[in-house]
Amino acid sequence: MWLSLPANTDFSIHNLPFGVFHTGDNRPRAGIAIGDHIVDLVAAAESGLFGKARFFKKIFLQPTLNEFIGLGKPVTNRIRRKVQDWLRLPEAPANAARLLTDRKSAVMLMPLQIPNYTDFYSSIEHATNVGSMFRPDNPLLPNWRWLPVGYHGRASSIVASGTPIRRPKGQIVPKGQETPVFAASQQLDFELEMAFVIGKNSTLGEPIPIDRADEYIFGLMLFNDWSARDIQRWEYVPLGPFLGKNFGSTVSPWIVPLEALKPFRVKGPQQKPAPLEYLQQTGKQQYDIALEVSLTPGPKGSETVISRSNTKYLYWSMAQQLAHHTVNGCNVQIGDLMASGTISGPTPGSYGSLLELSWGGKNPLQLAGGIQRTFLEDGDTLTLRAAAEKDGVRIGFGEVSGQITA
Repeated sequence: MWLSLPANTDFSIHNLPFGVFHTGDNRPRAGIAIGDHIVDLVAAAESGLFGKARFFKKIFLQPTLNEFIGLGKPVTNRIRRKVQDWLRLPEAPANAARLLTDRKSAVMLMPLQIPNYTDFYSSIEHATNVGSMFRPDNPLLPNWRWLPVGYHGRASSIVASGTPIRRPKGQIVPKGQETPVFAASQQLDFELEMAFVIGKNSTLGEPIPIDRADEYIFGLMLFNDWSARDIQRWEYVPLGPFLGKNFGSTVSPWIVPLEALKPFRVKGPQQKPAPLEYLQQTGKQQYDIALEVSLTPGPKGSETVISRSNTKYLYWSMAQQLAHHTVNGCNVQIGDLMASGTISGPTPGSYGSLLELSWGGKNPLQLAGGIQRTFLEDGDTLTLRAAAEKDGVRIGFGEVSGQITA
């Protein structure tokens, strides 16, 4: 391959995730990441790499990937294969410089127009930890092992990595009081999640069978669902999350196609009791994707890794989430985003939220420089990273980062 990649490259040729970027000209265009470069798909279309140059140029000049995704997997997978073949040429092609952009010079944009967003609650470790704090004798509610619990979130406040997050205000009940006050959240938290993107419209009234879920899932994105625990604690009964969640969620600018992740499929945890028939699945339905969370305190602090987890710990799979979401006839749309809920592992160092890592604020985290944290403070930067690696193939998901502002 003529394009040399460093040994620790974040994006291998086997990955080729899709994103949207510009290079300072405010002219969005679609791209594919490869090593330290981005293949400019507009330039690739103009060069005739995909055929139908005018058609694909128009598609790749859209401000989001929705129209491209809507072409269907036979087309989107063919585009990836064409780029792979181009990159595998033994010598650099004459058009190489025109088609490649240095990632350092690129401004990454929100890659999707998201019609709808659903957040699930699919990690049994996370659900048990949170339940233990408030219901020590009965941490898991009776329905949890029977269905993927979820709620409909706010799509308009999902932002791309690097966007600052303003500390939300809402009703909070101070400790020792019974009535609320209106104040800024003092228990601002992150949630380590993986989201999947819907790549095909379904018909209202027609469920998506679990064995056809892969037809509708275009790809995966790393996801942080910011959470104001003190606002959430007061408001969530009886209808669930609202102001404590809808102020912001942050997503990676890169979408990793589902097909690129086939080598990393693994079996998930054994489900007891066995799910109802429409949720039963066979084979490898989870993904072995390593997750990492780091916290940088204030504008000048040093970064500390505070958690390492893995998507393979999820109790409910993405296929089960989608099958349950649509079993009542709910339709899905291209660009819909569905997040896993907080991913926590079996040990304290693998928990996916500060609520768990500090155990409700009782056990402060020790950061570099002798700094402590229970929840996020103004100026803190929280960063998620994810990668799957096997047999010399490494697939990176980019970063999800956001700084807290007052």
